[in-house]
Formats: sequence, structure tokens, C-alpha cells
Amino acid sequence: MKPAFNLSIAALAIGVFFSAPASATGLATCDSGPKEGWQPQAKLEQQLTAKNWKIRRIKVDGGCYEVYAMNEKGERVEAYFHPVTLDPVPTKPR
Repeated sequence: MKPAFNLSIAALAIGVFFSAPASATGLATCDSGPKEGWQPQAKLEQQLTAKNWKIRRIKVDGGCYEVYAMNEKGERVEAYFHPVTLDPVPTKPR
């Protein structure tokens, strides 16, 4: 009986692990529609670079563009932008 019990626990642990969201942090979400309507990440990068931001990485999280950068003040930032409008998206407190 013990091996079946251990197998059940292992199966449960695997199920919990794979059901958790892989990359969404939950700090911001965007109702952004299909990706065909999104503006390219390069355009957002150009806009932010024009504001003297130094972009380290842009990725998709919660349907938003998540940007890791140094802003014009030299501060490290993690900011979210709507992929259709490229407007900043407010984030939830951590």
C-alpha cells in the first residue's frame, strides 16, 4: 500500500506544479485582444529610448508588455504597457 500512496502524492505534486501560471506575475493585466492588433515591441522600445530609458528586456506578461529598464533618472524599473496603445498600465502593489 505504501508505494501507491507515494505515487499519489507525486502525481498530486506534479499536477499542482503544472497548473500554476508559468510567467504571469499578476502585477498588471491588459485586455489586449488578439496579438494581430498589437503594436511591435520595437516601437515601444523606440518610444522609451527617446525618453532616455535604457531597455534591458521586454516580454509579455498578463497580456501586457513588461519592460525591465533604467529610467531617465538612472533608476531600475519594471513597468507595464498596453500592447495596443503603448500607454503605461498601473500595477498592483506587491
